[in-house]
Amino acid sequence: MNAFLILGLAICAEVTATLALKAADGLTRPVPTVIVALGYGTALWLMSTSMNMLPIGVVYAIWAGIGMVGAALGGAWLYGEPLNATLLVGIGVVALGVTILAVGQGQH
Repeated sequence: MNAFLILGLAICAEVTATLALKAADGLTRPVPTVIVALGYGTALWLMSTSMNMLPIGVVYAIWAGIGMVGAALGGAWLYGEPLNATLLVGIGVVALGVTILAVGQGQH
């Protein structure tokens, strides 16, 4: 399977778990808590699988960057958290940084 597809699935699982973490209300709500546990477990397994095929720096930069963007956008969509110009500029900077790192590692 494609390493970037595996990493993408890992990021989706991590963002889902992070968004469920807020809904879990301190892990007191059972359904969101189960989603958190399954999401993070799946995310870490898939991330470690992708590290067998890609450099750690690339994996972690993409993981952190896209995960942050996903959490910010998901928080805005699900919880009405604000998206302001500063946040959007930060998302752009992270996206640019991830792209530069991937190209620098020869992964494009």
